[in-house]
Amino acid sequence: MDASLEKMVDPTLAEMGKNLNEAMKMLEDNQRKVEEENEKKYARKDIPGPLQGSGQDMVSILQLVQNLMHGEEEEETSQAYRLQNVGEQGHMALLGHSLAAYISVLDRERLRKLTTRILSDTTLWLCRLFRYENGSAYYHEDDREGLLKICRLVIHTRYEDYTVEGFNVLYTKQPVIYISSAARTGLGQALCNQLGLPLSCMCRVPCNTMFGSQHQMDVALLDRLIKDDVESGKLPLLLVANAGTPGAGHTDKLGRLKELCEQYNMWLHVEGVNLATLALGYVSSSVLAATKCDSMTLTLGSWLGLPAVPAVTLYRHEDPSLSLAAGLTSSQPVEKLRALPLWLSLQYLGHDGIVERIKHASQLSQRLLENLKNLDFIKTSVEDELSSPVVVFKFFREYSNRDQTSHAAQASTIQHPIISNERHIYDTFNQWLGEQLGQLVPASGVDVVELEDEGTCVRFSPLMTSAVLGTEIQDVDQLVDCLKMKIPILTSTLQLREEFEQEVRRTVGLLYIEDLSWPGLGVVRYNYHSDGKNDDKQEKELEKINTELLKKLNELESDLTFSLGPEFGGQKNCVYIGMVTEDLDVSELVETIAATGREIEENSRLLENMTEVVRKGIQEAQLQLQKANEERLLEEGVLRQIPVVGSVLNWFSPFQASPKGRTFNLTAGSLESTESTYVSKAQGTGTTPPPTPTSSLAKQRLPGQKIFKRSVRSSDAFSETSSVSHCDDLEKMDQRAPTQSPGQEQGPLETEKTEEQKEAAQPTKTDAEDVQSDRSPRDCTKVEEQESQR
Repeated sequence: MDASLEKMVDPTLAEMGKNLNEAMKMLEDNQRKVEEENEKKYARKDIPGPLQGSGQDMVSILQLVQNLMHGEEEEETSQAYRLQNVGEQGHMALLGHSLAAYISVLDRERLRKLTTRILSDTTLWLCRLFRYENGSAYYHEDDREGLLKICRLVIHTRYEDYTVEGFNVLYTKQPVIYISSAARTGLGQALCNQLGLPLSCMCRVPCNTMFGSQHQMDVALLDRLIKDDVESGKLPLLLVANAGTPGAGHTDKLGRLKELCEQYNMWLHVEGVNLATLALGYVSSSVLAATKCDSMTLTLGSWLGLPAVPAVTLYRHEDPSLSLAAGLTSSQPVEKLRALPLWLSLQYLGHDGIVERIKHASQLSQRLLENLKNLDFIKTSVEDELSSPVVVFKFFREYSNRDQTSHAAQASTIQHPIISNERHIYDTFNQWLGEQLGQLVPASGVDVVELEDEGTCVRFSPLMTSAVLGTEIQDVDQLVDCLKMKIPILTSTLQLREEFEQEVRRTVGLLYIEDLSWPGLGVVRYNYHSDGKNDDKQEKELEKINTELLKKLNELESDLTFSLGPEFGGQKNCVYIGMVTEDLDVSELVETIAATGREIEENSRLLENMTEVVRKGIQEAQLQLQKANEERLLEEGVLRQIPVVGSVLNWFSPFQASPKGRTFNLTAGSLESTESTYVSKAQGTGTTPPPTPTSSLAKQRLPGQKIFKRSVRSSDAFSETSSVSHCDDLEKMDQRAPTQSPGQEQGPLETEKTEEQKEAAQPTKTDAEDVQSDRSPRDCTKVEEQESQR
């Protein structure tokens, strides 16, 4: 390519292309490397600084741009992925912006000729490519700007004195613009704000409710609305229809809408992603009717993967003066240079390349749609089963005949709560499903969309994403494989969710928290039994216990995920349980949560009680030691207390007195004398505390079986030979059970004993630590012994 650039006549164009190639190569090469030196060099890159007086070279400036683009780690991952698929056609689009700046400095006559050629070529190519005969084109950056200019054109056309009188002419007949309720959010308000019209000039037309697609505009209702506006003295101005709604990708009945617009002398404007299929050989009749509309908006940048190219609005109008007044055409040649990036990119791709990209996106959606038909619990919402550029699907578990009868009987008593809760739960699960698929297969470009009737769904629109992300057939197959893995998890969680709620409500000490926005098994809270404590202290204790409970549950070797819930909007002091599988033992899970919570609560209370007992014991020991010192003084006499006399008297007649001290028994919670300790010259240990047993909830498990999993003993899962040997192994394990360690399953009597021993052993350990933190009785005895020796 460098050799071809050198052969160019204009050296400036050659240098421009060469600089662009070098700049893009530098940015793309640097984005794949982790440059620690640059992070240190531009540690303060986000802080604006003074402009350097001497200036910088091009390499330094590009290096600064590269660091600003990929400085943060999170931004580097997402942005680099998009830039890797820019390709040569993207370079041509970027080169167009540089050329536009260079061409604008030409003399006026050359600039006029060049811009006219660029604009006429691009318009001709697009009109032929998308079957729009005898059309003009308006190129704009914002995709809503074309519709805004069209509205101004229609106002100038229908109100002849609008150019002279302005908005005063609108008072006699208020204009009305009709848009579908399935249109883009905020489109009507944006048009009214830019046109200076009140919101009463915008009429939202509902979609079908009885017949046809629920995402198509209701034509019969639109007819009645237009008649009512005409009878009230209003002027129907323009109708905005969809060839591919923003949510579900459905196409309005454009043929009937065109007839209705001709009847009332209205302008028909069409927009949507399905307009891209007009370039294919086979086009559905519903989309083909868009070629007869008055105007349409094309977003070629996302369809073809072209960065920084303008959107195009094709329209038909015979009066160029009104087009100029509306802003659709311009007398300034520089304004016409907006089409230059698109002009270069279309030449680079060619007709076959453009059709191939759109055809590839249609094949991706068709491949996914065929695979979704074979999956259970997946409900699709597409307009045409044979060819639909947009595929919308959701997880939905349909009831069997028996379950459907019982579900209908239950729903008849409490109709509204069940329906609303069920839909909310499905919305939550589908939100989780869409996020998981987007993370597992990022090249697919799936996203989550909210539809009015279907609720939360997963959308696959390759026309908008495949050219940028480089989506291939294998990415669609990987998406289907991931979906097959997630469906059993969703089904199991949905089935066990009600059982989990019932188990928690039956368990003492646990409180079930209904959070319909949580995608998982459910939410549970351990209730703290307060003993007359105030609300603040009770809230702190509740937070402490549930936080410790969450920590204990995460330490277990299980496949479940326990968390504090979402960062925003979640309940406080709760344990959130994530998605589960069908082999989950719900009763064991709930029993373990309750037992662990009780254990934490008992330890907390025991610690509080022991702290108070130890404090009182130390105070009592100090009083008794003080009393013992007073008794010792009375026994020794006054003379022995005099410094010199006492020493001589003790030397002639030593006073034998057994040292008296006190020891605090943590197990019994009482003070004892240390006389036996000095007599036997060894400290008595008392009763030996029993070994701390493991939890009584330990369940006999098969080798390799994790906690909270049900053991499958049914003969359906094994052959005859394997099932017989499996039962023999279970019988042998049952026979060896009495001789196993305390971690194995225990009988009822042994369970009670181990729990009593555990309660007796835990205080001993805990209190010994507390006594060491304070002044221990043994320290007191040492002081007493030193005084007796003196």
